Amino acid sequence: MLDIKYIKENPEEVIELLQRKGKDAREDIENILRLDGERRALIAETEAMKAEQNKTNKLIPQYKKEGKDVSELFAKMKEMSSKTRENDDKLKAVEAEYTSLMLGLPNLPDKDLLPGGKENNQPLRYFGEPRKFDFEPKNHVDLCTELGLIDYTRGTKLAGSGFWIYRGMGARLEWALLNYFIDTHLADGYEMILPPHMLEYECGLTAGQFPKFADEVYKIENPTDGRVHYMLPTAEAALASLYRNEILTEADLPKKLFSYTPCFRREAGSYRADERGMVRGHQFNKVEMFQYTLPEASDAAFEELVTKAENLVRGLGFHFRTVKLAAGDCSASMARTYDIEINIPSMNGYKEVSSVSNARDYQARRGMIRVKRANGRTEFVHTLNGSGLATSRILPALVEQNQNADGSVNVPDVLRKYIGTDVIRKP
Repeated sequence: MLDIKYIKENPEEVIELLQRKGKDAREDIENILRLDGERRALIAETEAMKAEQNKTNKLIPQYKKEGKDVSELFAKMKEMSSKTRENDDKLKAVEAEYTSLMLGLPNLPDKDLLPGGKENNQPLRYFGEPRKFDFEPKNHVDLCTELGLIDYTRGTKLAGSGFWIYRGMGARLEWALLNYFIDTHLADGYEMILPPHMLEYECGLTAGQFPKFADEVYKIENPTDGRVHYMLPTAEAALASLYRNEILTEADLPKKLFSYTPCFRREAGSYRADERGMVRGHQFNKVEMFQYTLPEASDAAFEELVTKAENLVRGLGFHFRTVKLAAGDCSASMARTYDIEINIPSMNGYKEVSSVSNARDYQARRGMIRVKRANGRTEFVHTLNGSGLATSRILPALVEQNQNADGSVNVPDVLRKYIGTDVIRKP
């Protein structure tokens, strides 16, 4: 959520920045300012009437003691009580509309981001060189099928399209990747969190995914008590609410966390021809990094998370690039995002395997997550997240970039201690 004080002081700047994200917010901003004025006026009027009611109420026993007629006082009290109830009803309606509009505003993009969408994304740096083959390379779907790593047919049988099964060495390779990610984060001093996989609505609201994207996640209704849960689309939705409605101290920060979870997404819409196999699915495994920081430390925390994601990919021996997203390609809740994009040869291009983002105080405002400074002042923390990493595109890139002419696949050095072999061959 944006800061209403900042909106009031800089309405044209807010409108212009949101336009960079592709959001025409002029009407919303005008309505928010109008509703904020109405809200404040109603609160002031109601408080004044309640003060007058208290004053009048104190006169009643005095009038009675002096033998004076109190009927006018009772009539006045009745009139003020009715007006107060009327104002309370108006205030509820105004605040509901105001809150809905405020929750619907995206985060402001950082001012150094280019406007527009993917066409204005900026590759910042490249690592390694693309693999050059002296034989006709296979795509990851054929490789994973022939090596017995992935069972697409039976995955579809069990759960429908968009699902798959890891088998044998494929399951061990998947688990090896997760262990490599987890061990790296533990070595870097991050705390491991295993959150629930079903979350309440407030988690999505705090993370900025709801209400706009509530239809893009799986919803589960409990028939016995009426509760509704949402299958987490990413561990970010859980980690962003870990300290919801809490006040931390400066000594508590930064909090450096990571989680392993399966992620569940509806992925509505048609897939492109090159997005076969595991590239897009309804369930996939991911290790998510998350930080709570002081505002002045969030830029350094962002660079730390980017470097961590890059190092994980570099450790696997991949050719990849780091891309600074344009304002319109950043998600609604983020002020800044860098993508780590890996080369998958059969797709003739790059696919994102990690997004590292800084939400600034946007999520903290939605979740009322604050820090009490040493001087006693209370302010909102900053939150950051980054994939560290998701496996559903790492594994296809791994088998394609490390394939041999005989159809076998070399296992990256960092994974061999987990999987117990240096080459995966046909069973």
